[in-house]
Amino acid sequence: MLRHVQRSGLQPFSQRLLPWVQSIALPRSHRVQPSAIRHVRSWSNIPFITVPLSRAHGKPFAHRSELKHAKRIVVKLGSAVVTRGDECGLALGRLASIVEQVSVLQNQGREMMLVTSGAVAFGKQRLRHEILLSQSVRQALHSGQNHLKEMAIPVLEARACAAAGQSGLMALYEAMFTQYSICAAQILVTNLDFHDEQKRRNLNGTLHELLRMNIVPIVNTNDAVVPPAEPNSDLQGVNVISVKDNDSLAARLAVEMKTDLLIVLSDVEGLFDSPPGSDDAKLIDIFYPGDQQSVTFGTKSRVGLGGMEAKVKAALWALQGGTSVVIANGTHPKVSGHVITDIVEGKKVGTFFSEVKPAGPTVEQQGEMARSGGRMLATLEPEQRAEIINHLADLLTDQREEILLANKKDLEEAEGRLAGPLLKRLSLSTSKLNSLAIGLRQIAASSQESVGRVLRRTRIAKNLELEQVTVPIGVLLVIFESRPDCLPQVAALAIASGNGLLLKGGKEAMHSNRILHLLTQEALSIHGVKEAIQLVNTREEVEDLCRLDKIIDLIIPRGSSQLVRDIQKAAKGIPVMGHSEGICHMYVDSEASVDKVTRLVRDSKCEYPAACNALETLLIHRDLLRTPLFDQIIDMLRVEQVKIHAGPKFASYLTFSPSEVKSLRTEYGDLEVCIEVVDSVQEAIDHIHKYGSSHTDVIVTENEKTAEFFLQHVDSACVFWNASTRFSDGYRFGLGAEVGISTSRIHARGPVGLEGLLTTKWLLRGQDHVVSDFSEHGRLKYLHENLPVPQRHFS
Repeated sequence: MLRHVQRSGLQPFSQRLLPWVQSIALPRSHRVQPSAIRHVRSWSNIPFITVPLSRAHGKPFAHRSELKHAKRIVVKLGSAVVTRGDECGLALGRLASIVEQVSVLQNQGREMMLVTSGAVAFGKQRLRHEILLSQSVRQALHSGQNHLKEMAIPVLEARACAAAGQSGLMALYEAMFTQYSICAAQILVTNLDFHDEQKRRNLNGTLHELLRMNIVPIVNTNDAVVPPAEPNSDLQGVNVISVKDNDSLAARLAVEMKTDLLIVLSDVEGLFDSPPGSDDAKLIDIFYPGDQQSVTFGTKSRVGLGGMEAKVKAALWALQGGTSVVIANGTHPKVSGHVITDIVEGKKVGTFFSEVKPAGPTVEQQGEMARSGGRMLATLEPEQRAEIINHLADLLTDQREEILLANKKDLEEAEGRLAGPLLKRLSLSTSKLNSLAIGLRQIAASSQESVGRVLRRTRIAKNLELEQVTVPIGVLLVIFESRPDCLPQVAALAIASGNGLLLKGGKEAMHSNRILHLLTQEALSIHGVKEAIQLVNTREEVEDLCRLDKIIDLIIPRGSSQLVRDIQKAAKGIPVMGHSEGICHMYVDSEASVDKVTRLVRDSKCEYPAACNALETLLIHRDLLRTPLFDQIIDMLRVEQVKIHAGPKFASYLTFSPSEVKSLRTEYGDLEVCIEVVDSVQEAIDHIHKYGSSHTDVIVTENEKTAEFFLQHVDSACVFWNASTRFSDGYRFGLGAEVGISTSRIHARGPVGLEGLLTTKWLLRGQDHVVSDFSEHGRLKYLHENLPVPQRHFS
């Protein structure tokens, strides 16, 4: 693996490039300023790959996740990417970003090639400047005055512009690549270079030699001499394609050089099923040969010869020749600085062309099915939703042998790969299934008064009444690790609340999740809403799922604090309900009961140390040091083999202390605990607010006044008095189950059960009411009378 060596003493790339760019003979108004390329990322921040790059060429990659293995890559830069918005001159900032990314990939050991437009635009800019300069001199000699504003610029012929611009374009690329110690070489081609066998062999040999020498070939059509494209039977087979634009050139080059990946950068996000900008246009994530009839193509790009239809034809031709293809946006300022590296890393960017069509639906299709099924679920009677959940509870006990057999497969495959606490989470048992069934029946009972419950009624005016009623949130995405028992719990809550549901479980629980999902769909089928709950089994990465803001309304991560943080970071415009960490505290007051303390500490820390509601920091009042109570706590922790870390104040009291804690904001998730000393209940509260995560915090004391002060002043989702932190759980709270524990301050907080999966809508019933009737001189007045809320009664 190549090691990245940080260069010392080099200026930022934009500053190093600026003097060279300013030296080009451009009008002052066209000269680039430092801010023009300030968005270029530091290339040293892009991670280097650690995957093998060797690959036998033959078939294109079947999945995006395999793109990281691409060894030889062609990047095609469309005219709209290379040129500025005024179509005269180059977009230097974008070019700098592209060169940076190509250089990073080249320095990873890949073989990079560029197919670039831009010579015509660059030449047009230079020729316009020369013409203006020439005319201004003549005007000055003739009249002594400058009449630049009155000058007419003649129409510039494209071939002349290409001839004038090609050398400058190449010099620009050379200067940019030099900053990364990479050499670039220019190759100009025409159609004849591919169709004449001798010329084709010469071109092939030159390119292979350049790649062998670690040089980046920059290929362009020789627009200064190329004849107009003639109609022919191109794109009919692997051996026939006419180089009539840079799209066809890139495809031909990719197949000729047996490249693994062709990246086509344009000014749109990818291929849409209808022209981008139209009302119902949807970006196509994966495009398969034969899908052309499902696409309506729009007009071509604002510049250049090709349009999206030409790109698709060229892409399919390259795919047929064994090269994977991605069409993506290279002009968007927020993504252009990392679009190439994102594609190679396998991220869901643009349209990926694949020959392998998945057996099941795409995740986008699953999301649509979940939304449609969820809406049908919400229209069922409460008794029908309860019947579905009760049937699922019965299936968990009736089919326990099949469930445990599938779980045994997961455990066998995970043996030696997962740590002990994770194996415990993965494991199912008869008692777990029985507890699950009990919890589901609790949810079924509470679901009778969930969706459609009237919260408020107001008489706005005579015959104008307003209601606020509960409704589902929409489509939920729940991502969970290891714990297959999470699936039926979350499914039951989604059913009770009328929400559509996408479930993404960990690979380690694949067999268990599959059978539990099948049982869930069997229960849903009794009322014809089988598709409301979907299990995502595709190769979708979690980060890609978090971008589906048009499908998903709420993401709920259930797993490690790292998983939650990753999802919160990756979510693009979708709310995330979760807690970042479970740093739970227990404060042992000076008036704590000796009989209670050790039981509470043992249960909170040792009963299930991997849980997010397990104790992590034990705060002890200073007066308890060197007392029998303190000794009992320490002895119990030692017996339970709990590793003790000393806080700074606690360490100062000890001659021989345990290892001093590195951070007071640590969630251990194992048999480890931090002990710190405080002088008062107020200091304990201050410590919790400074170092805690607002999850669950406990006071142990016999002083009711001190306890109430703690309960009222600690600002956490769950605050307990003389009770284990482990009670922070939806099942133990009587919610039946939970989708997670939320430490956010908006919407639900603490264990999130059925109520946390509902939102509200307003229903207004009137009789020809208009707002103008309520104006200052109108005929009606607002009443705003509170009306009684109807109560549902169930047997």
